[in-house]
Amino acid sequence: MTLPSLDYPALLDSIATLAREAAVEVMAVYAGPIAVRGKADASPVTEADERAEAVILAGLAKLAPQIPVVAEEAAAAGRVPQVGERFWLVDPLDGTKEFISRNGEFTVNIALIEHGLPVLGVVLAPAQGPAGRLYAGAVGHGAWVEDEHGRRAIGCRAVPPEGLTVVASRSHGDEAALQAFLAGRRVAFSTTAGSSLKLCLLAAGQADLYPRFGRTMEWDIAAGHAVLAAAGGQVGCLAGGPLRYGKPGFENPHFVASGGAGPG
Repeated sequence: MTLPSLDYPALLDSIATLAREAAVEVMAVYAGPIAVRGKADASPVTEADERAEAVILAGLAKLAPQIPVVAEEAAAAGRVPQVGERFWLVDPLDGTKEFISRNGEFTVNIALIEHGLPVLGVVLAPAQGPAGRLYAGAVGHGAWVEDEHGRRAIGCRAVPPEGLTVVASRSHGDEAALQAFLAGRRVAFSTTAGSSLKLCLLAAGQADLYPRFGRTMEWDIAAGHAVLAAAGGQVGCLAGGPLRYGKPGFENPHFVASGGAGPG
């Protein structure tokens, strides 16, 4: 099925603006006491999640009313539209645990999916730096980061001779599975990061490999996956094949994200 064409660079700028508008709501909550509730799956949710999602949904309805939106908090409440070959995936506050612990490693995430793959995405870390740090990319048009130093292009790197830099989840690690996966690979450095920033570190050429064991949902990683793909990287299922989107239940299998040199 051929989809109507979109102006990806212009759309990306609009989505970046929308993410910044949502981040205003996130940071307003971050500045005061944070009330936490548990959802049906026992994951935490705050007022920031809900306020940011409301801004994003309203913005997407104006920007592209013909494209359905799957958003985390709406999905948790049972509001999931029928999706086709093109739809949005939204996580208004990825890294809620990082938000609650106030370590700055939380993000606003908006991604466009086409034919089961992310083609455009924005990941905004509003608490990183005086102006926040925004990663964005569209497949075929490159990726960039924007912070207090301005906007600059980013891309995946070749693995350095000394070995891989491996990034793992800060709050959802499985150390035994990680070490088993890395056995036989030359690893120079290991680090941790919260939320979808792990994928952005690969996109920016600051890390090489991100294996993920354990449960993730499509909206958790779609925007970071889009930025990584635009920067020359990839995300594949551990069982083989590319990681695809629009799956029943929107739950991901175990996967590994890698920079331009592949899973190494």
